[in-house]
This record gives sequence, C-alpha cells and structure tokens, in this order.
Amino acid sequence: MSFLPRRALLRSYLAVRAYSDTAIQHAREKWVAEQHAVQTHALQTTDFWRKMSYYVCIPALAVFGTYVYNVEIEHKAHNAHLMAENDGKLPQPPRYDYLNRRHKPYPWGPNSLFFNPRAQRDMSIED
Repeated sequence: MSFLPRRALLRSYLAVRAYSDTAIQHAREKWVAEQHAVQTHALQTTDFWRKMSYYVCIPALAVFGTYVYNVEIEHKAHNAHLMAENDGKLPQPPRYDYLNRRHKPYPWGPNSLFFNPRAQRDMSIED
C-alpha cells in the first residue's frame, strides 16, 4: 500500500474516531442530564407527598376520628338508655320476612356461627 492511501485511511479513521468520541460524550451528557431531571423530580414528588401527609392527611384523620368518636359515644348512650327502659336488655328488632331467610338450618342452631346477642337478633326466640 502506498503512502497516500494509508494517509487517507488514517485520516478517515481519526475523523470517525473523533466523531464517535464527540457522539459518546454528547450521549453521556444527555444521560447525566436525564438522570439529574429524574432525581430532581423524585425529590419534588417526595417533598409534595410529605407535605400532603403532614398538612392534609394527619389533620383529616384527627377531625374524622373525633367525629366518629362522638357518634359512637352517642350510640353507646342511646343503647344504655334502651337497656335502662327494658330491664337491662336491648329490645329485639322486629322479625321481618326478608331478613335471616334460611332454607336449611345451620348444624349449630338457628343463629349464625359468630352470633353476638348484644348486636344481633336471637333467632331461637319465637315471637
């Protein structure tokens, strides 16, 4: 191979190499910029949800917790009043045809397996 073709080949190789180094550097800078943008967005989002938790969720839980507590206190007082009027027992709710329909009895009796006499109607008592 003569000197001129070798020199042209070397120049083209160096030009491609310089272009590829520039392209790699540009791609690296672009990737670093994207990673920085992702990190910045993550920090902003984390800060937003931290503020949302402290300034919205916790006060809302306190307000609704207080409301539910007051409703339950009223409910307990109403049940105590009903029990005082009915010799210490809650009155049985009316026997409606559409409630507690059984086509086949339970093996353990007429009430459900987790029967609570203070909250549910006793199905063993006939009206």
